[in-house]
Amino acid sequence: MIIYQRHLENVNWQEMKATLTQDNFDNSRSPEQLQASFANSYRTCIAYAGNQIIGTARVLSDGICNAYIVDVWTFTPYRRQGIASQMMQTLLNELPGQHICLFTDEALEFYQKLGFKKGETCMEQVIGKWLENNG
Repeated sequence: MIIYQRHLENVNWQEMKATLTQDNFDNSRSPEQLQASFANSYRTCIAYAGNQIIGTARVLSDGICNAYIVDVWTFTPYRRQGIASQMMQTLLNELPGQHICLFTDEALEFYQKLGFKKGETCMEQVIGKWLENNG
């Protein structure tokens, strides 16, 4: 069973770093830098299989009109099981009225299935109606 954790309590940042490195998704952040990156995010989602971290996604946002999705990753043995889709949908549901951007050269079809379109600078979409949110 996959658990989607929305808080950052008890995250093993060393494990996250090691798994990202093992899966060739490491961008050289230390465990402490990973923790700070996630702590400074607007929203986060970490997927677990048992106690093992198998997926991440996070949002940077002003909470009103602009959001940027980063660090979308699923551990290779768990790909194509809907984990990234679930993490993304969970985060997207919390961004009403916002223009969302993400940069990627990979998995374009995946993001298109989630409603993103190729824009001039990024994959993008507006959730609901622009600026209609609780902000």
